[in-house]
Amino acid sequence: MGFMLRVRLASFFAGAAAAGAAGGFFLYKDYKLAHDSMALQFQSLAWLTVPVPLHVESELAKLKVKGLQDHVDARYKALDKRLATLEDQKTSETAPDVGVPSD
Repeated sequence: MGFMLRVRLASFFAGAAAAGAAGGFFLYKDYKLAHDSMALQFQSLAWLTVPVPLHVESELAKLKVKGLQDHVDARYKALDKRLATLEDQKTSETAPDVGVPSD
């Protein structure tokens, strides 16, 4: 009885692995087909784009990074403030000492 269960479980997992591999292969093919199709469409529209000077691209990238950095700094300061508030509550709200009842 135990041997048959092991055989059935092994064949089930082997089938699941084969189905997963086949599904992954078909999804990969579908992704590549869609990517190539869109690349071909954009390649035909390449003559419409206006070339941007390199220094302008680098300045735009710096602005994006600066904006992201400011956003992260603001979140860090807000979290630091919340943490300080919680630590102050923890120190000010100590539990009163409870006396041990005498028998």
